[in-house]
Amino acid sequence: MSLNRAAAVAMVDGPRAALVLIDALDTDLDRYYLLHAARADLLRRLGSWQAAGESYARALALVTNEAERRFLERRRREVERHAT
Repeated sequence: MSLNRAAAVAMVDGPRAALVLIDALDTDLDRYYLLHAARADLLRRLGSWQAAGESYARALALVTNEAERRFLERRRREVERHAT
């Protein structure tokens, strides 16, 4: 099972089904920022603001690309506004 498959499932079956797949992925991907960014986006789409913020924080701790960092920071601020 892959992160790409989970993204496709999200488009077809929705964020909850994709989140189940992401949470079942091999822990070797735990150091891959896109895993956490994808998980954060799914949680955001489900309205799980606090959990989404935590996943965005994890993605931010791992990302090295500045453009991606800025995008993730904007998303994290967005979910934090909803969480309070």
